[in-house]
Amino acid sequence: MMNKKNPTVAILVIGNEVLSGRIADVNVNYICRRCADVGLDVAEVRMVRDSEAAIGAAVNALRQTYTYVFTTGGIGPTHDDITIASIAKAFGVAVQRNVAIEQQLRDHYGSRVTPAALRMADYPAGARIVPHGESFAPSCIMENVAILAGQPRIMQLMFEATLALLQTGTPLHMRQVDVWGMESQLAEGLAVIQGRFADVDIGSYPYRVEGRAGTALVCRGADAQAVEQSFLAVQALVSDAGLDVRG
Repeated sequence: MMNKKNPTVAILVIGNEVLSGRIADVNVNYICRRCADVGLDVAEVRMVRDSEAAIGAAVNALRQTYTYVFTTGGIGPTHDDITIASIAKAFGVAVQRNVAIEQQLRDHYGSRVTPAALRMADYPAGARIVPHGESFAPSCIMENVAILAGQPRIMQLMFEATLALLQTGTPLHMRQVDVWGMESQLAEGLAVIQGRFADVDIGSYPYRVEGRAGTALVCRGADAQAVEQSFLAVQALVSDAGLDVRG
C-alpha cells in the first residue's frame, strides 16, 4: 500500500557477487524499512551485473520514473567497481577527482595509500557530496540518484546521511498479529476484510517454526483509523477461526 502523495523510491542493486549468490543482499531490507519510517514509498527493486550498459540503462529508466533512486554497490577501489563511471556516462558527464576528498583519503591511509584507493575520490561531475562523519570517502547524489556503497555498515552510514537531505512524506501505519495456523484457514475472511478497507493493505505471510505452521497478519496504510479498524476485524476473524495468537 502506497500513499500517492509520498515521494517514490527505486533501489538498484549492482554487483555480480549478488547475482551469483555469493553474497546475500541485506541492503534492500534496510532501505525499505527506513523508507517506510519516513514516508518514502519503495516502488521497485532491480539487480544488475557489473556492466556499464546495464547500470546506465537501469539508472536512466528508474530516475525518470521515481522521485529518488538509491544504488548500492560498485564504488570501491577494485577494477569491477564501475558504478561511478557508469552513472556519470548515463548522465552524460565526466568523472572528476574531488581534491578535498583525495586529501582526506591520503590522510586516512597514510603510507598505505594507493592509486586504487584514491579512485574513491572520483565522482560524476556536478554530483553533490554527502559527508557522513567517517574517514572513508563520502557518498554523493547526482540529481535524484543517490550512489551508495554495497558493504552494509558503510551503506547504512551513507544512506542515513543522504536521507537527511531528501524530501520525505507521511509514514505508513502498521498493525501486526502472528497466529498459529495456515493462511488458507483465514484466506476467505481476509478477502472480505480487504474488500471493506480498500485503502489498507492487508497481507498474510506464512512461515514454520519447528514444523508448526504460523502466519503473520499485517495491516498497513496511511490512514491510522482505517488501519486500526481493519486490524480489529482481523483479530475478530482470528478469534472466530479458533486460532491461537503466537506469544
